Amino acid sequence: MKPGDKLFEKINEAIRDCKVGIAVFSPHYCQSYFCLHELSMIMECGKKVIPIFVDVKPSELRVINNGSCPAEELVRFKEAVEEAKHTVGLTFDSSNGDWSELVRNASRAVMMNMLEVEGDRVGQKQMYAKYC
Repeated sequence: MKPGDKLFEKINEAIRDCKVGIAVFSPHYCQSYFCLHELSMIMECGKKVIPIFVDVKPSELRVINNGSCPAEELVRFKEAVEEAKHTVGLTFDSSNGDWSELVRNASRAVMMNMLEVEGDRVGQKQMYAKYC
């Protein structure tokens, strides 16, 4: 991105174009409008998402109405967080975890999911070609 670009336009475009999304949840993740917006976009676009829970358990994630967000946005955010909480992800405890191991595991998970998504896409194209 460069100065003058519309932030949400660029973020939304990148999410629509991605194959796999990664959400790195921290204890304060659900307090960030930007994080919640991006997570909602990933889910609404039907992208595969790999949640990484850093210093937080999935059950601890809560979207709280602090009065600064429209009601319809809160609904979107809560639905996205609930879906992510019920998605198999990676967990990490920063007080005694190995960051390089987390990066290796996350990279492996991304690659496996990308191959799966691409495999599905290739399979769909082959089926389309076969029957059309």
